[in-house]
Amino acid sequence: MYQRFRRTRLNNHLRALVRETSVSVNDFIYPLFVRSGEGIKTEVASMPGVFQMSIDEILKECEELKKLGLYSIILFGIPDVKDSVGSDALCEHGIIASSVRAIKKAHPDMFVVTDLCFCEYTDHGHCGILSHETVNNDATLEISAQQAIVHAKAGADMIAPSGMMDGIIETLRNALDNAGFENLPIMSYSTKFASGYYGPFRDVAESTPSFGDRASYQMDPANRREAIAESIEDEAQGADILMVKPALAYLDIVREIKDATSLPMAVYNVSGEYAMLKLAGKHDLIDYNRVVMETMVSFKRAGADIIISYHAKEVALLLQNA
Repeated sequence: MYQRFRRTRLNNHLRALVRETSVSVNDFIYPLFVRSGEGIKTEVASMPGVFQMSIDEILKECEELKKLGLYSIILFGIPDVKDSVGSDALCEHGIIASSVRAIKKAHPDMFVVTDLCFCEYTDHGHCGILSHETVNNDATLEISAQQAIVHAKAGADMIAPSGMMDGIIETLRNALDNAGFENLPIMSYSTKFASGYYGPFRDVAESTPSFGDRASYQMDPANRREAIAESIEDEAQGADILMVKPALAYLDIVREIKDATSLPMAVYNVSGEYAMLKLAGKHDLIDYNRVVMETMVSFKRAGADIIISYHAKEVALLLQNA
């Protein structure tokens, strides 16, 4: 006799009882982009609903996020002055360190993650110190350790290195431990692809490379085995959470890494993915809210425990009104 799968689908309550995957407001980290000044809240044309904000506006935003039940954020900084080594990122009075201190003072219950990289801070837009028109891996490790200590001293709750430098997790773990921050977790951008989905992010973060691309240090989108190996290596070096970025086109990789590790898995639902849904919704090509929620479920179903997403506020509202 064949199985009648429809028996558990005919009633709304029974469908809810047997539902395998659920989305909660607790799954999300919301990205915020901070710059110096006051009273600044500038919407990004390619990412409707996403803003560059001054610290005072960030503090207001945190209040709004908490009303939605969102208590976790990841910070990206946009400095006034950029140079070849990203000096603002190494300064205790830089934009990220200043922002973290202000947020933790005004909202001590917020969980503040800091993106640790140099692409937003360098005048060339690459993720570290250049050598012969590519990033010098080991020199960048040295300044990454300095950046991590700046973030830790400012009060960051978690560090998230995104530059895809070889050896970055071991370097940061040793630096943090030696400085007395042995309990500060690291969420590694462990498998980050050299993707075309990042375009709008570079508008909001003002981090477009002045030449070339980042293919020499980010993952080749065509490589599955290498992608898995990258994350497993970061686990061995001491990462506390692994991440796949982008999310939507790489759910096969998310699942394979999830099956290969016991660490929590994050996905970054990136700017291009967000912008496509926004544009499709604007032109009534899709049922926007339904597709957003279906997308979030797909991340969880693939194995994600954490979702970094520009949709987080919208999802929180949908969950509140469900």
